[in-house]
Amino acid sequence: MRIKLMPFLNTVLLTAVCATFVVAGAAAHAQSWLPDRNVEIVINTAPGSGQDSTGRLIQRILQDRKTVPTSITVVNKPGGGGAIAYGYLQSHAANGHFVSIASKSLLTNHISGRAQVTYSDLTPLAILFDEYITVAVKADSPIKSGRELLDRMKKDPGSLSFGVATSLGNPNHQGIAMALKYAGIDLRKTRTPVFQSGGQAVTALLGGHVDAVPGSVGLMRRHLEAGTIRVIAVAAPQRLTGLYASVPTWKEQGANAVVSNWRGLIGPPGMTPAQIAFWDNALKQLSETDSWKKELADNNWDNEYKAAAETRKYMDAEYAELRGFLTELELVKAKP
Repeated sequence: MRIKLMPFLNTVLLTAVCATFVVAGAAAHAQSWLPDRNVEIVINTAPGSGQDSTGRLIQRILQDRKTVPTSITVVNKPGGGGAIAYGYLQSHAANGHFVSIASKSLLTNHISGRAQVTYSDLTPLAILFDEYITVAVKADSPIKSGRELLDRMKKDPGSLSFGVATSLGNPNHQGIAMALKYAGIDLRKTRTPVFQSGGQAVTALLGGHVDAVPGSVGLMRRHLEAGTIRVIAVAAPQRLTGLYASVPTWKEQGANAVVSNWRGLIGPPGMTPAQIAFWDNALKQLSETDSWKKELADNNWDNEYKAAAETRKYMDAEYAELRGFLTELELVKAKP
């Protein structure tokens, strides 16, 4: 009886071994993709913005550590609240050599009707960090505090102008709009010229062309250090540390406004599992470097690293939450 079973058992064992090699081979294949030509980090704003500085920081760390085996270039494609950059990504479908810096604007611009493309049309790769939104005025501005700004706007909603980058309804705009809304000010009567980058908005502020600029803590940092601006409020739940320790929150000044913006990476539609796995590994390594951690601390950024799968789930949930938030702020365009 045993002799008759031996060929059968041999066949079973051989089949099992072959199956093991097939599975192992498939797993290895899923991890096998590597860039074999220049990688582009696409920035959806002009140079000088928070998006731009984030992209160049990622470029430097990945190159210094040779995490990416090829050259890396940063390409600025501003315009349309990110529409030009994301359209560029779509034109390189399934190509892991193209990635773009993304922020919450990827969601808010679609919700507010200002963009046709959103996260579900692309490939979410990572959320890297979170940062709060500040409101700054020129250093010699007569406006000394966020409370004083709100008092002036209550008397005349059109008395001050706010330079917003890069679209209405995005986190930068929310950083002031939420406080104004809380104070009972009609947002439809406010003046909010839109700029192609945070750097351009701050330049307009310093030139006296706008009265205030809402923007991220990272954007305002060097201008605050140089003494050319005064930050009058931060939309955080409590005061920040370091350079921003003396800046009062909106909550301290009578407006319950808490607004943050995440920054991450997104890729073209149709990226393969192997391409996604490569970027998961590269960005995980980046998030653990001392250089990256130092930038987080220096810029008051909160470490919120999420890999691709978790990022997609996070965006699904946040999209629904933001729709309700922007509707409350009257920043969602009614359907015709």
